[in-house]
Amino acid sequence: MEFEYLHITPAKALPELGNTPFRAVIIADMTVDKVWREKVAIWLVSSGCLYALAWGAACEAWHDAVDWANISVFGIAPIPDDHHVLTTWHPDESLAEVLWFAGHCASHPTVELKETRLIHVAESARRTEILKAYRLSQGAGRD
Repeated sequence: MEFEYLHITPAKALPELGNTPFRAVIIADMTVDKVWREKVAIWLVSSGCLYALAWGAACEAWHDAVDWANISVFGIAPIPDDHHVLTTWHPDESLAEVLWFAGHCASHPTVELKETRLIHVAESARRTEILKAYRLSQGAGRD
């Protein structure tokens, strides 16, 4: 399984993600306004996110934003199974538990998700620390 760390803030443009189906772990280390959170949710859904796990600041609001972004793509039409975005929020789990869940349990019922994107919403990047935590949660680096 492939994984990638992306640090995003309201001050930076959102990067191009392509359109390969993926799962996203939203690691919210800062509070953001509703408009930007909705912009990020639309960006994720339009880029192929089919499973979003939200952790950290306002994780339930992140969850809801992704749900609404998925609904907005199809309007009143039913969402096809292969475009339905599953969402979870994790207010009471540790980041390590959420990362483990992402790699071991967060699967889509109709589309294979080979990529995991760790979307870090924060003032400062913590790339090395978060990638290490993800690797450890998946069993890599353990003796």
